[in-house]
Parts: sequence; structure tokens; C-alpha cells
Amino acid sequence: MKILLTGANGYIGMRLLPRLLELGHEVICAVRDEKRLSIDKKTRGRIQVVEIDFLEEVDSTKIPKDIDAAYYLIHSMTSSIDDFDEKEAITAKSFNEYVSETSIQQVIYLSGIVNDEKLSKHLSSRKNVEDILYQGRFNLTVLRAGIIVGSGSSSFEIIRDLCEKLPFMITPKWVLTKSQPIAIRDVINFLTGVLGNKDTYNESFDIGGPDVLTYKEMLHKYAEVRGFKNWILTVPIMTPKLSSYWLYFVTSTSYKLAVNLVDSMKMEVVAKDDKLQQLLGIKTHTYPQAIEMAFKKIEQNLVLSSWKDSIASGRTSDDLEKYIQVPKYGVLKDVKKMSITDEDEVLENIWRIGGKQGWYYGDWLWKIRGFLDKLNGGPGLRRGRTNPDKIFPGDALDFWRVLLADKKSKRLLLFSEMRMPGEAWLEFKIDNNNTLHQVATFRPKGLRGRLYWYSVLPFHYFIFGGMIRNISKT
Repeated sequence: MKILLTGANGYIGMRLLPRLLELGHEVICAVRDEKRLSIDKKTRGRIQVVEIDFLEEVDSTKIPKDIDAAYYLIHSMTSSIDDFDEKEAITAKSFNEYVSETSIQQVIYLSGIVNDEKLSKHLSSRKNVEDILYQGRFNLTVLRAGIIVGSGSSSFEIIRDLCEKLPFMITPKWVLTKSQPIAIRDVINFLTGVLGNKDTYNESFDIGGPDVLTYKEMLHKYAEVRGFKNWILTVPIMTPKLSSYWLYFVTSTSYKLAVNLVDSMKMEVVAKDDKLQQLLGIKTHTYPQAIEMAFKKIEQNLVLSSWKDSIASGRTSDDLEKYIQVPKYGVLKDVKKMSITDEDEVLENIWRIGGKQGWYYGDWLWKIRGFLDKLNGGPGLRRGRTNPDKIFPGDALDFWRVLLADKKSKRLLLFSEMRMPGEAWLEFKIDNNNTLHQVATFRPKGLRGRLYWYSVLPFHYFIFGGMIRNISKT
């Protein structure tokens, strides 16, 4: 089948793509920025990529007319607090218009379980998108899931952060809300299982794992699987705003996502039935099994995608191109260079920077800066990196965003997403004379920006000097 995969560089899209190729389908990936599609060259050669921003004016010539099916995986919950529902409605209407002149037979939409009459803004928006898609000229299949558990998923990473960092927790009362978590592996099985299945046309199905748990029970079971004990005290006085700040400071989530998650966590998300599971003959995994599978991927460095790599997890705009040209005028720079003996090893050192590896010098100073950034509303260091030795443009790298990662030209360019009075770039490049160049560029905003630069200049001397020395070691 010829399949259009929207949201191809999102968490679910990146997991679904290899499965579709494995099943022999021809896949067209729809993304806003082709450079941010974090896949290897072999996979890139097997797919077609089209750049589409569904919030902009429709250009139906971008999509092949002979597509058979499409996956609608576009969500905006992490991009804003106030108007993400409006954006999701616009994108759904645009999608309908894009595929209206094609031969499409089926659209598969991954939504959220809807139980309560009074829905959160997030779930209400998902239901509204469902209603809009039902107006399209195709057969719609809707899969409604609750919490998705898998390496790199926002839900899993938040639970992981809370349990690993806080053996004793004082939590808001929403931790007593029931949910039905589902393993990412099962979600992918359902998404591929309904493809082309006429029994699922124009139907909506709830999907979930075998366990119905409160969030408190999920935190306890996580600790049990990981071999330690945690204590949780629930208090009724924590407001939604305080809860959002609590999640934001303790976990790696962005504040925008924290607000929308807290809003949804007050609602029970339990599947009404297992009708689709019976129809497709899928046996779902338990919550503890889902955690174990996630850690197997983490331990083997096989995490395919992470919510942290979404642009919305930081403060950079969708258009990374506007930052890729490092300014030459009106900037302040710290320039270091060093002769190297083993170019390949040094390049590998550069490609491993950040995350658990750290920044090669003064990691405690980087952690202090990350903590201050978090206090100021920035991402801090908690995002880490998805893969320990692979980097793609658009990836999050602690409080940096990868603008360019080209091993052939031996160049890595990062843009800072820290809260600061200016804009900052960090570049590593090896020239043809076996010299490593390390350049930190800062474009200050007014007097405050210049005062900021000169106030941290003494630290730069040690940090950047130590960094290039240790990167150059082979």
C-alpha cells in the first residue's frame, strides 16, 4: 500500500515508520522540515519526504494522488497552553483538504480515551479533531489511547524522573485518578493491525493494556520493577498551577506540556471495552512488562525517538534555518583551536557530547547553569540526549538544539535554548590541517546582554579551555 505518514518525525511516527517499511508498504513522510527527520541514510533512501505545514495555506500538489491510506499523527499539545486546540482544528481541516483529491481509502487517527462528559482541554481538542476528520472523503479509523509507556515517551520519562529522583513524594490528589497505560509496542501493533481492515472503517476504538491503575499505583509499580521502594503522600491543597510547576521542576517536561498534562490527569482514562483487541487478536503487555521493555531499549541504546526532541520542548521556533547562519557582526566570541592527532576519535568525542557523557569539563558548573535556567523557565539540562553517539539536526542536546550535524564536513553546530539576554551558538569543526576549532558566539540583546557575557567570561576561560583540551584527547 502507498501510505501517507503525517507527524513522521514525532514520537509515534518514528516508531511506526520502520514497521510500515518492514511490512512492505511504500511510505510518504509528511514533515514541516525535512532536515529534522532523524533517520539513517538507508531508511531515507526507502521513503519519499514532503514538506508540509498544515497550519499554512493548502497546496494539494505536494501529496501524490494515488495514496491508499494515511496516518494522522499531528498533535499540538506541547506547543502552547492557550491556543493548541485552535491549531489542532486548523490542521485537521487542512488535512481533509489536502487528501480530498486523492484516491485515499482510509485514515487512521491516534487520539485519546474520552470518558468524562466534562473533558480536559487536551481531550476535548482530540475529540474535536476526530469529528472534523469524520467529515473527510475517506473511511476513518480512530484509536483512542491513554498513557503510552515506552522509552522516550513523555509519560514514561515523567514517571521515570519522579521515581528515580524522589524516593519520597508529596503529590496532588490527581495521582489517585485511574488510567489504563499501554505499551508503545502494542500501540504500533494496533496502528498496523487496522490498516486496510474494513471491519474498522468509520469506527472508534479504545485501546489499553490489561492493567487499570491510579497514577500513584503506577509510580509504586515503577519503583517495584526497578528494585527500590518509594513513599507517596497525597495532599488536597496543591492547585493545578502548583502541580504544573512541580512537574516542570522535578521532571524533564516543558512547562507548556506540564500544564496540559495536569489538566488531563484529573480525568479518568480507562478503555470502555477491548473490542479491537478481540477483533485483531492482539495480546497486550502489562504495565510492568512495558517498563521492562522500555529499559531494554534504553540499555541497548536503541531508543528510536523521544518527545524531548520536539521543537516545543525548548524555545526555538520551528524554522531552524533562521539560526543556522552564525552572525559575524555585533557579536561576542570565545574562539579556541587545537591541533589533533586522531581526527576520527576526536570527531567521535564531539558526537558524544552532552547527556550522560557531559561537557568534558566542569560538569558541575554546567549543572548549576542548567538549574538556574530551569528556575528562569528554560529547559535546563534534564532533556539530555536521545542517543549517546548519534545526532541529527533538530535534536535536543541538554539546553542546546542541534542545527547542523555533518560528519562528512566534520562540523557540529548547536544553538542555545537557555533563557538569556541574547542568542548563543556553539560550534565544533575540524579543518583539513587536523585542527579542531571550537567557537562560542553570543549576540547580546542590549546592555543587559553585554553585562551577562562579561559576567560569565571568567568561567568561559576555564570551561571552554578545558572542553577543547579533553575533546582533543585520544
